[in-house]
Amino acid sequence: METIDDALFLPHSQLQSFIDLLWRKSYEVIGPHVSQNTIEYLPLHQVDELPFAYRDKQEPGRYHLVKTSHERYFAWANGAQALKPMTFKASQTLWQAHKNANQELEFSTPSSPLLNTAVIGVRACDLAALAIQDQHFLQGDYVDPFYQSQRQHLFLVAVNCSHPASTCFCASTGDGPHVEKNADIVLTELDDGFVVEITSQTAKDIMSELLLEPAQAQHWQQKSQQLQQACQAQTRSISKKAHVQISNKNKSQVWETLGRQCLACGNCTAVCPTCFCHQQQTEADLSNTLISQLRLWDSCFNADHSYFHGTVVRAETKFRYRQWLTHKFSTWVEQFARSGCVGCGRCISWCPVGIDVTAVIADLIKEACDESL
Repeated sequence: METIDDALFLPHSQLQSFIDLLWRKSYEVIGPHVSQNTIEYLPLHQVDELPFAYRDKQEPGRYHLVKTSHERYFAWANGAQALKPMTFKASQTLWQAHKNANQELEFSTPSSPLLNTAVIGVRACDLAALAIQDQHFLQGDYVDPFYQSQRQHLFLVAVNCSHPASTCFCASTGDGPHVEKNADIVLTELDDGFVVEITSQTAKDIMSELLLEPAQAQHWQQKSQQLQQACQAQTRSISKKAHVQISNKNKSQVWETLGRQCLACGNCTAVCPTCFCHQQQTEADLSNTLISQLRLWDSCFNADHSYFHGTVVRAETKFRYRQWLTHKFSTWVEQFARSGCVGCGRCISWCPVGIDVTAVIADLIKEACDESL
């Protein structure tokens, strides 16, 4: 939505009514909470469960929340968790086999009823990541039925980012801070409430019950100014031509430095909203009568991820980091017509040794430029 014509205004005093309405519509409402000194999506019933007056302070290798004097619910950038665990589960049972009375194996696909889930507080970068996950799991010849069923039950209430963290660079990747698609409702929080933009018929039917007033011209102006300031506040960036500039840097000395620094812990891939590497594992119960085949999150930083026929192809950490970065920022473009990074900055904040991927790419580009002289 690009104009004020259909925008509504939701005062802070009616936010609880909005949450209650979603529950009455049989949605399980999920929203941001302060949990373990980060922002985590958990079931949301009361407005006072939201992170009111909190800001996140993020730096390479550092994340913490601080209480402030401002009176807003969404004046923070992100936490470690994105939408990925809601659609691509960390552990998914694919099928099971058990012995029947005749001692014959019977196979089944476990299923459980899925609840319609309304997620409040989704950011533009995470919606862009969800679109990439949709490409991987839903488009093409093979659709993932588990992802598909979980994705179809999501009702997404996005919030435009007003206070990006110092680690954010979504403006340079084109994935924020302004939400442009993939949400049912887009909120922009101002000091006295929210500008509401409705982008789906389901959302229109729901919001009609709140009888909200139209947004005023000053609300729209404040929204525009706030989004512009959020873009200008971002100091980190990624070159739009990075995928070309780093494509032939397999022998760079940058990898040697990173190999000594990186712990290969996989934190960056766990918090990344687009990474989808996984492994499969077979588990048997104690009676040895039931076998389950599980799909588990994996990371290209794990040695076993590159195990082929008795050989670990990427035995050294420097090669694993090179695989991750060059795939996500370069060869990913061949697969999805864009890079695999949405500029959320999580890999910077949650790296225990503070590796800054924007600085790594800048070093690679500088090295390439120096070599061309």
